[in-house]
Amino acid sequence: MKKRVLILSASAGTGHVRAGDALAKSFALQSEVEAVEHLDALDYTNKLFHNFYSKLYLKLVKSAPEVLGWAYKASDEPWKTDVMRLRLDRLQSQKLVRFIRNFRPDIVICTHFMPTGIIAHLIEKGVIQTHLSVVVTDMDMHAMWLSRTFHRYFVALDETKAHLLALGLPEERITVSGIPIDPVFAQPADRSLVRRNLGLDPDRFTLLFSAGAYGVSPAEFVVAKLMQLRHQVQTVVICGKNPDLLTRVQALVGENPDFKVFGYTRKIDEWMKASDLYLGKPGGLTTSEALACGLPMAILSPIPGQEERNSDHLLEAGAAIKCNEMTTIAYKIDQLLDDPVRLEAMRQSARQMGRPDSAAKIVRTLLEDNLPPLQIDAEKREQIAEAAAGEIP
Repeated sequence: MKKRVLILSASAGTGHVRAGDALAKSFALQSEVEAVEHLDALDYTNKLFHNFYSKLYLKLVKSAPEVLGWAYKASDEPWKTDVMRLRLDRLQSQKLVRFIRNFRPDIVICTHFMPTGIIAHLIEKGVIQTHLSVVVTDMDMHAMWLSRTFHRYFVALDETKAHLLALGLPEERITVSGIPIDPVFAQPADRSLVRRNLGLDPDRFTLLFSAGAYGVSPAEFVVAKLMQLRHQVQTVVICGKNPDLLTRVQALVGENPDFKVFGYTRKIDEWMKASDLYLGKPGGLTTSEALACGLPMAILSPIPGQEERNSDHLLEAGAAIKCNEMTTIAYKIDQLLDDPVRLEAMRQSARQMGRPDSAAKIVRTLLEDNLPPLQIDAEKREQIAEAAAGEIP
């Protein structure tokens, strides 16, 4: 029997939605799939709730990232905010529930913890019968991703799986897949040819700097520093969905032939495959895309919390350097370019970490999976909380 697949994300940032898009694209290629839908769960809530999740998040990223870091750490305890948060989510989800009941999915995949709790509740109450999987979209797993009912978790790293095993989750329920990225990143490419097609010099070192999907980083300051590099490199600047920033950066570089400046692009896979070094924030999806291209990173201004943890993993593996002060960007990159042996080692580390087939692995696993649902009762939840706190049973 062909499967009906529902993918639920949430537009708190862009990574959760991009992961959902990648899975939808991969599922659509499978003959065993009758229908696949990808929804932003926040589109099925009221405007106030939607803005709380999405616009507030972006505002804090821009003006008060330390608040996000505090909230991340304060809530990183299993079940700490569970009851209140799930009640609030369910109050806002009646429109989403109606869609789910009408669509009748055989498989539900959540790339954000908000819809996960809603689906788990519907399974527990017998409202729907479906297979629920959770796809964690950062390298570490925050406690809010824990679900009282689920079938399977997909995580980025063996270390993340080890953490979940230590909490007491069954091994057969945890798959190390990597974070799902668009299948286009798995397609091999000739770097010189890609550069020519993009109007780049095929023989020059290429630096890719991204201001983020919404262009909320201090890109002008960064570009000014990149103009001070000793080494002769060609730099591609992606300004995201911020036309004012695009105009300002274009004015800053003027006719400088070493810089190419663009707004939002749907060709990020091509730009990454054409580049030698990525400069930007280590979001889960961006990091996974870069690693799939064997592209080492120069980390800039990670958001406290999940991006700092992503940064730690990249640095530990030797796939990145980190610019702790934006004033030293040119110095740090020049130092790296002075050491081609180190740069090549970073490329190798990036390739080893990369999982370009992540979405395909998740799809194949779910189409073949026959696990029954697992419900974590009150006693087990208490044991998980104790394990997370470092208490000896």
